Amino acid sequence: MLTLLVFIVILALLFDFINGFHDTANAIATSISTRALSPRVAVFGAAILNFVGAVFSSEVAKTVGGKIANPANIPNGMPIVIAALLAAIIWNLLTWYFGIPSSSSHTLIGSLAGAVIAGAGVDFVNWKGFIEIIEILILSPIVAFGTGFVIMWIIKLLIISGGNSSRSKLNRVFRTLQIFSAGLLSFSHGGNDAQKAMGVIVFALVATGVQQDLQVPLWVKLLAATAMGLGTSIGGWRIINTVSKKLIKIEPINGFASDLNSSIVIQTSTAMGMPLSTTHVISSSIIGTGSVMRFYDVKWSVVTKMVMTWVITIPISIVLSYIIYKIIFGLFY
Repeated sequence: MLTLLVFIVILALLFDFINGFHDTANAIATSISTRALSPRVAVFGAAILNFVGAVFSSEVAKTVGGKIANPANIPNGMPIVIAALLAAIIWNLLTWYFGIPSSSSHTLIGSLAGAVIAGAGVDFVNWKGFIEIIEILILSPIVAFGTGFVIMWIIKLLIISGGNSSRSKLNRVFRTLQIFSAGLLSFSHGGNDAQKAMGVIVFALVATGVQQDLQVPLWVKLLAATAMGLGTSIGGWRIINTVSKKLIKIEPINGFASDLNSSIVIQTSTAMGMPLSTTHVISSSIIGTGSVMRFYDVKWSVVTKMVMTWVITIPISIVLSYIIYKIIFGLFY
């Protein structure tokens, strides 16, 4: 049991490490695109702020650890977690390789549900909690698009349309502001995303009887934060290229608005204890703010491909984790 538990912790940290260079790419894509920050400085700063954000709270971890299924009474808890993490890691690596900004959150939530179905049965899934999480995952990019559109429209109305400053001067000002907005977004990302790996580890700890509640131990916070920080330091250049160049041309003005809007949405969800997809939120913010600036310049074909990936991620993750569980553990459990 101890060996399996150690293996689960390693897998969870590997998932967090991959999440670092998979999802964090979105947090720094706009500042790199507008040259507000050099790639090296952006990645290094994001790594530090992701670490800080990861140890800041634990409510999202409790949601992931206890809202999809009750780890205290579930059979085959450790095999379930192993299958879920393997499926999430495989899908994350595939989408990273092809430069598709898919959601690590969707992947992990779907994988955990699929593994529970395979290892314990449909009745052990807390469908009410699962649906609540899915609702947040679906609504958050819609909200991010709408609020991003509104924020950018207000900035355009009050600052750009006013004609008080030249466009080049405005770009210089907002390029400086982007340094702070990118930092806030990296902090926000760490505060939500790193907690998902923490939640899976806590799920395993409760399932094995090592602890009785969903409180996140300090050592779990520090390990998950470190893994995400190290992953962030690697960078995710394939996804940075998609987010910063293939959606729409990003200027400092809408880059700042996108980062600020994304931070607000992510921080709100984190305060509610709900996991969301930072990938979806950031991409939707960029599309929303970009639509105000140049609606017809948005590459809607790329947006369509991204949305399709978002839609299929949860079903694929459920099926993938179900198959992995049956292949590895089907003969034993």
